[in-house]
Amino acid sequence: MEILDIFANRRSVRKYTDAPLEDKALDKILKAGLLAPSGRALCPWEFILVRDKRMLERLSGCRSSGADMLKQAAAAIVVVADTQKQDVWIEDCSVALGYMHLAASALNLGSCWVQVRLRAAADGRSGEEFLREALGFPLNFKAEAILALGVPQQRPSPHDLQKLNLAKIHKEKF
Repeated sequence: MEILDIFANRRSVRKYTDAPLEDKALDKILKAGLLAPSGRALCPWEFILVRDKRMLERLSGCRSSGADMLKQAAAAIVVVADTQKQDVWIEDCSVALGYMHLAASALNLGSCWVQVRLRAAADGRSGEEFLREALGFPLNFKAEAILALGVPQQRPSPHDLQKLNLAKIHKEKF
């Protein structure tokens, strides 16, 4: 598969079947995140793989809305970072999440980014406080997002490369 085809096929998937995910697939997705570039190669991220259905349902409360897909997900990867290790941890975590998103797509799995940083939990706390209580990561770690994963109930159509807004590309000057 060509790289642009992988990108075009990557769509946010919020509805999953009950099928479990193979360990090999999860391993590839997690390794994709570890292969992401990082400022000064500091790699401040840590990934918390969650497969327990009760915990996935609990994690769906990390946002006041927009996280219900975690209840159906076969797994989720919570991305946190050691903020004492890297000043651009947000960017580094975002790239790692993007790599894992694309790896899931290349494996014909569904995924959806659940933003946690700067979002409120269903109980009114910050999403980060909610996740820290549920998952126990240290205070010097901040939460960026969760990647929900599963076998899609249906496959969304890929993006049409012919419909890309090429006017957003500027050459030499804006």
